[in-house]
Amino acid sequence: MYMDHSATSPVDPEVFEAMKPYFVDNFGNASTLYSLGRDARKAMEAAREQVASLIGAKPEEVIFTSGGTESDNIAIKGTVYRLKNKGNHIITSAIEHPAVRETCKYLEKNGFEVTYLPVYEDGIVKISDLEDAITDKTILITIMHANNEIGTIQPIAEIGKIARENKIYFHTDAVQTVGKIPVNVEKMNVDMLSLSAHKVYGPKGIGALYVKKGVRLEPIIHGGGHEKGLRPGTENVSGIVGLGKACELAEKNLLEDTKYITNLRDKLIDGILNSIEQSYLDGHRTKRLPNNVNLRFTGIEGESLVLHLDSKGVAASTGSACSSKSLEPSHVLIALGLEHVEAHGSLRLTLGKENTEEEVDYVITAVKEVVETLRKLSPLWCEIPGAERRE
Repeated sequence: MYMDHSATSPVDPEVFEAMKPYFVDNFGNASTLYSLGRDARKAMEAAREQVASLIGAKPEEVIFTSGGTESDNIAIKGTVYRLKNKGNHIITSAIEHPAVRETCKYLEKNGFEVTYLPVYEDGIVKISDLEDAITDKTILITIMHANNEIGTIQPIAEIGKIARENKIYFHTDAVQTVGKIPVNVEKMNVDMLSLSAHKVYGPKGIGALYVKKGVRLEPIIHGGGHEKGLRPGTENVSGIVGLGKACELAEKNLLEDTKYITNLRDKLIDGILNSIEQSYLDGHRTKRLPNNVNLRFTGIEGESLVLHLDSKGVAASTGSACSSKSLEPSHVLIALGLEHVEAHGSLRLTLGKENTEEEVDYVITAVKEVVETLRKLSPLWCEIPGAERRE
């Protein structure tokens, strides 16, 4: 059973059906003038409206990209390269996705200064830390809407308000939130927002970047004039259609799906914490994504836990799928104040709309059995009488 929806989600059958004609019959290049191309362009613009509707934007503010990573790069580099004569300071958080974190590290090597805001034990940025970090050289704030590993949701509207008051551009990586919780770019006070189709039952290799009207970015990819010159290259019409349909379905079913998945999440958290001693929930208990459960277990290596669960038919992960092959502990968990040995014992279970209560019951039992098995073999396991479960 699939419990790794934050890594990717299956393509919804309705999304797949919407895409199919654009592989064979309606295969035209959307930049051409003849009818086949015009039909492709029409489908593309309809999808742009669907994406815009989901996030409360205007269609002309939506730029199609290859996914979240490219959207983040275009937003961050495009902003700081455009404004480099006004300042060189960027503010971000210590728990960003590698798409943002590594981009900021690259920019540090090229004359920019970056402040990484701490998040403390609950995984949430403090507004006071943000205010203290702003200088007269700050040109960009980029803080994710919700974390891909621990699921904590940041106070984006408050952050955006402060950015507006200080006339600083604000970008948020919303790859994990779009389609899972309400997202409205106007209410969130953002200038740029990244999203990806494959996190919301759409195809891989397609995403979008919201760019508020009036915000100008320096192109970081050069070629034709596609997507207002910000993302040149022949448009991926089938993927764009799939993204649009996925956004349409997400908007239609958002409240119902969120309520259902949140109930599954809480059942899973309570079931594991109440049945396994020295098990801990990472991140804030309630200010988290409706589908995210990130746990750790004393005396257990996360990689071993994932492999043993796989043998029981449960697909889970230790953290970000974009860096899960690294043997280093998660920078997100280290930012929470955990020791390296603690951070190595994490397990991420992320639910989807197709999961059931019966599957959750099975996973609770499977995790308990695997933890018990691994602890018997682990030199790290040391039972501490009376240890309290920390939430």
